[in-house]
Amino acid sequence: MEESRQRPTIKGITQQIKSFPPPKTEESILLRILVQTMVIVGIIATDVAARGESMMSFWAIPLSILGAFISWRRRKKKNISLKFGLAIAMIIALVIFLGNLLESLFDNRLVLAEFLVQLQVLHSFDLPRRKDLGYSMIIGLILIGVSATLSQTLAFAPWLLLFLFIAIPTMILDYRSRMGLKTWESEFKHHQREKNPQKKQQWWQNSPLSPKKLTSFVLIVMVLGLSLFAILPRYQGYQLQTFPVNAPEGLQKTFQPNDKGRGIVSPGYNPDGSRNGDGDLMGDGGSGDNPDNSYYGFNTTINQNLQGGILQKKILLRIRSQAPGFWRVLAFDHYTGQGWKISREEKTMDINRNPWNYTFNLNVPFTKRETRRIIQTFTVVSDLPNIIPILNYPQFLYFPTEQIAVDTEGSLRSPSGLIEGLTYTTISQVPYRSQENLKQTGNNYPESITKYYLEISPSIKDKIKEKAEELLAKSPRPLTSNYEKALYLAQAIKQNYQIQPNIPLLKEGEDLTLAFFQNKGGYPDHFATVYTMMLRSLNIPSRLVVGFASGQFNPFTGYYVVHNTDAHALTEVYFPNYGWHYFDPLPGHEIIPPSFEDDNTFGVLGQLWHWVASWLPSPITSFITILFSKIFNLITNLFSANWIVKLWQFLTGSLVGILMGFLGLIILTFISWLGWNFMQKILYRLKLAKLNPTEKLYREMLDLLADKGYIKNPAQTPLEYAHTLTEFLTIEQLEIIMLITNNYLQWRYGNLPVNLDYLKSQFSLLNQSFSHQHKLTINAK
Repeated sequence: MEESRQRPTIKGITQQIKSFPPPKTEESILLRILVQTMVIVGIIATDVAARGESMMSFWAIPLSILGAFISWRRRKKKNISLKFGLAIAMIIALVIFLGNLLESLFDNRLVLAEFLVQLQVLHSFDLPRRKDLGYSMIIGLILIGVSATLSQTLAFAPWLLLFLFIAIPTMILDYRSRMGLKTWESEFKHHQREKNPQKKQQWWQNSPLSPKKLTSFVLIVMVLGLSLFAILPRYQGYQLQTFPVNAPEGLQKTFQPNDKGRGIVSPGYNPDGSRNGDGDLMGDGGSGDNPDNSYYGFNTTINQNLQGGILQKKILLRIRSQAPGFWRVLAFDHYTGQGWKISREEKTMDINRNPWNYTFNLNVPFTKRETRRIIQTFTVVSDLPNIIPILNYPQFLYFPTEQIAVDTEGSLRSPSGLIEGLTYTTISQVPYRSQENLKQTGNNYPESITKYYLEISPSIKDKIKEKAEELLAKSPRPLTSNYEKALYLAQAIKQNYQIQPNIPLLKEGEDLTLAFFQNKGGYPDHFATVYTMMLRSLNIPSRLVVGFASGQFNPFTGYYVVHNTDAHALTEVYFPNYGWHYFDPLPGHEIIPPSFEDDNTFGVLGQLWHWVASWLPSPITSFITILFSKIFNLITNLFSANWIVKLWQFLTGSLVGILMGFLGLIILTFISWLGWNFMQKILYRLKLAKLNPTEKLYREMLDLLADKGYIKNPAQTPLEYAHTLTEFLTIEQLEIIMLITNNYLQWRYGNLPVNLDYLKSQFSLLNQSFSHQHKLTINAK
């Protein structure tokens, strides 16, 4: 009986909760408004970065504003019922979040952001205390960070700047609240009642929220932030092991049973490479353009006997990659005379993914080369055919379908076209390109290579070989290896043939390569065809490859932006035990396409310079480039000088050298410290010279007293500081200090004139009195 009476009841718990003292409320309405605005900006930025995948702003912003209003009106109340309701709503939000999480296991950033916004909306209904507002500030900061990771363009940048403008005054008001100072609004109202307009203006100029100070803070933060961003090293390597994957609605998951060939559906082109539709329509991609601006080379058979050029440039892909590269799409082994064909299309194989995740395990060919693990994440901006761009030698593919197909040339195909909004990730084992090793590979090719990649019609082989040997004969030294021949031949084609945009169409039976020789050039993709056939005529295995150049790197977003104009063809050359390597004979292109070996840890600084240089006139760009090149060469020559090398060997080669090195380092540090102090004094004197003479004299007095050990606390007023000196100084010294202090206050706050000459003479007497005291102290000792 006694025990049952002591058991807690709901009524007792409720009464106990009601008996708790109310929390100390935050009374600054301006701080509340700014915090709420920070959260709203974070929500909008996340929506903008998500590119329409989420519409949180339409419901989250009104509810958040309503919650902030209710929390302001009820900030002094217990809100017991409201707290229970919020707890129930948070549990419901958690259930919804877990359901969405199961659907987005491989790219859950947006799902997490939505869950955070839901919690913030509920949290906004109960914000009585300053620390509750602090939680909301952190949520706003997290949301702006999420928007930065989601964004593939600079669309979120204006919201980031707006967030910065709001965050600085918010942190100022939050700091005042932490210190227990009066709210800024009450101080503002108090000074608004001040009748003296000069005092009003002075208070506003000294206020931490004055526009001048806020603008200065923002500019300083932006300059420091951009400077750190530019020099920040970009280390290779993802820290995540679950990679972004997103499947838009309408993406086909498996191949249809009747689709045995796993063919490619290329807009505007038939499977045989002919143009689809009106015969007057033009092809694209450097060899023509159709109404959809689709690249003619993305097909199982391509016809290079086309005219025209790309009429409308558009973005196709955004790629976040650890290194640049050629985004390989398709390879072709059979030359038709006026184009290319994949001869073993019927041998394309299906690959099923792991049923528990989105991972496809792909076979990486054996190679003696050392490889580098490169991760790429592709986002499709405009619809593409059902072929999957990748870096070469993919090991794992994270793709949101249940099947993919791999053809005999190592190209990957999707069950359906790549729809706008699709995101997938690839891990490739990209090989190093060692020229010394490639020069020693020899001619011992396996039969599987010679059977398909040396194929050339006897009717044209001798003519093509004659042209190839003619170019190789121009080499100033003997070319003994196939790698040297391939490298030199690519350069020779660049120098001896030109892009010809207006050559006539080939007649039936006419060979493209022979016509290229006759016309002294051809369309851009013709160069790769001619180069491939020249290599085959020299018994060097090769094949034509189509794909995308690296694209334009945006240093602010970290994405490579790939357009339809980046699609082109180049050549893959096979070397025994070292596999396939790219060569690009097109004039204006690098012979060896960019790869991770060209990557620079501090490359963002260079990318920023290229971006800035594109806006500057060429004379200015050339001058700056030459200037920095000379400075860089000077530094390089200095550190590579013989005396530097010998000095380093001495300092690290013996115990005496190490001790001398430490001694030199200590001396150098001491000299640097002296120089730093000297520079500070010079800068301080320049700063004093710009001050009003009265303020300058007062500052000099403070410096003199600080040098004697009487340092003024920044929180002390001038009079408070002067009164603290009464127990340390003589009456004569205190009289001079009070005289200078009172005159300074009269000038500062009353705008009254002062007798500056008299004050300077009194300051000299004060300085002499300290010197006299010092001499007496020495004599006494």
